[in-house]
Amino acid sequence: MRLDILNHGYGPGTKVLFALIRLFSGHPVPDAAKLVFYRPDFYGARAKEFTHEAMRGPSAWSVGDRELMAAYVSKVNESAFCVGAHTATARQAYQDGPRVAAVLADLESAPVAEPLRATLRMLGKLTREGEVGAEDMREVLAAGVSPQQVQDALAVCAAFNTTDRLADAFGFELLSPEGFEAGAKYLLKRGYR
Repeated sequence: MRLDILNHGYGPGTKVLFALIRLFSGHPVPDAAKLVFYRPDFYGARAKEFTHEAMRGPSAWSVGDRELMAAYVSKVNESAFCVGAHTATARQAYQDGPRVAAVLADLESAPVAEPLRATLRMLGKLTREGEVGAEDMREVLAAGVSPQQVQDALAVCAAFNTTDRLADAFGFELLSPEGFEAGAKYLLKRGYR
């Protein structure tokens, strides 16, 4: 069930911005963007800042790696909108759609480096079970992931466990494949601000 609140309650400036986005992109404004503009003082401004830092801030993980983490966490959460959005963005960032598809189909056989595989495995467990332990961290570190990379990956996981739940609670409408690709292009160019 979709919560209709995302279609109402915006000021005139935001309505003009949405109209311009639709005009220039040729696609409707995604519900994820609508959400951060709805009550920005309560959620949107903070969410944009946190997500931008997690996804585009300094990190040893590439943008493609972090977008793949977002897609993977979203897949574990079964959040169709976020899977579509971040699969498209990871595909464009890596310029390697088959690798992204392989990770989302079967992490253990996917052609990725072991540090990324171990990190995705840990993020999947954290998302499914709500906790990880010292042994989980030892396995990630033993795979060659630095403590800072663990922190960076956990920030991505936190951002998308929140976003996935909001996407499902508000009933985000799925975009067309072209809409997801346009959104990915925007995210790669501008980030999450």
